[in-house]
Amino acid sequence: MTTEFLDTIKKLSQPEGFRDICHECGAKDSMPSTDILKEAVLTARSILFPGYFGDPEVNEQSMEYHIGANVDHLHSLLLQQIKAGICFSFNGEPHDMKIVEEQATEKALIFITLLPEIREKLHTDVIAAYNGDPAAKSFGEVIFCYPSIRAISNYRIANALLKLEVPLIPRIITEMAHSETGIDIHPGATIGEYFTIDHGTGVVIGETAVIGNNVKMYQGVTLGARSFPLDEDGNPIKGIDRHPKIGNNVIIYSNSTILGAIKVGDGAVIGGNLWVDADVPPGAKLAQNKKMSK
Repeated sequence: MTTEFLDTIKKLSQPEGFRDICHECGAKDSMPSTDILKEAVLTARSILFPGYFGDPEVNEQSMEYHIGANVDHLHSLLLQQIKAGICFSFNGEPHDMKIVEEQATEKALIFITLLPEIREKLHTDVIAAYNGDPAAKSFGEVIFCYPSIRAISNYRIANALLKLEVPLIPRIITEMAHSETGIDIHPGATIGEYFTIDHGTGVVIGETAVIGNNVKMYQGVTLGARSFPLDEDGNPIKGIDRHPKIGNNVIIYSNSTILGAIKVGDGAVIGGNLWVDADVPPGAKLAQNKKMSK
């Protein structure tokens, strides 16, 4: 090696250069795998939407076998990844692997039992997307083609895992959908039934956002936070409520930005290209160059 190579290696190996950006695994730990989680998500989709993902030849007679095989495979994949996520949270600190195994086993099993509920919610999302788009020819077209259904599927899977207090894995799953669809939904957001995003590209939904039932959003919408406060040491205060609360039967048109822990009342309509940082009354209609009206 040249002197330049050796000097560079020494610089990159100095603790002050990597201390905050290097992860140390325990001797028996494994890192979460994006490849395995992609397989897990595809397996989950084949359970939630049989015939559209996974084996295309599944039918009523073979359904139980199809579901059984995929549920077993999904459980195996998630058990491994939940365990890796829990280990990751220790960041090399000592931990009891027996306890980790027990926690991972319990969380993976509970998640499997939640799949029927996840499918029921996704069914309502498919209905909302179909009813909300005159161009949609069938439920099948919505399931197979619409990026919003893929992003919302990932979100509902990730949200269930987050509620089980699984570290890291939920965020990886929603960021996969972000990369795939351009729709960024934090797994901590709370989203009701019959939710649809038309087109979807550029949508951002923050961690503490709450969205009611029968809400429709268009591309480019942001449910974001204002600049959040700092503590006495100048560090951002984490974990505070900072995102909008959207009521039932609300429509938000493209490229509108709604910021802060404000309330948008039931039945409100937010027009396109608007900046909203104050409460919106129920039934109000906001549009550019127009006053709020009912």
